[in-house]
Amino acid sequence: MATVELTKDNFDSTVRDNGFVLIDFWAEWCGPCRQFAPVYERVSEANPDLVFAKVDTEAQPELAAAFDIRSIPTLMIVRDQVAVFAQPGALPEPALADIIGQARALDMDEIKAKIAEAQAESQGQSPAGGDGGAPDA
Repeated sequence: MATVELTKDNFDSTVRDNGFVLIDFWAEWCGPCRQFAPVYERVSEANPDLVFAKVDTEAQPELAAAFDIRSIPTLMIVRDQVAVFAQPGALPEPALADIIGQARALDMDEIKAKIAEAQAESQGQSPAGGDGGAPDA
């Protein structure tokens, strides 16, 4: 599958409609980005079931800002609309393949349950909707 160019117009639908999306935040002037591009392309060809996408941070500054991209290249992996990996720096091919394998192995039900639990705690509730474990009066 060819690499998908993400823009502010197609980002949400791409992430929503695909269960596993790798995103390379890059810029044309960035030397490490240009060095990483063929690695990213080769790994995309070896994983045709995944969506490999690129965000040109110069053309899409809103997306770069939304994800607080401060260094490029930055690789992000989104599974089931949850960012499960984000790291700046160009990766060698074996490391990228390993990270993809680790992301494939994640139990997304468990991750989503932990997110829900953290959200409930931040709102002062227990995940079951209780009072956060306060003793009865």
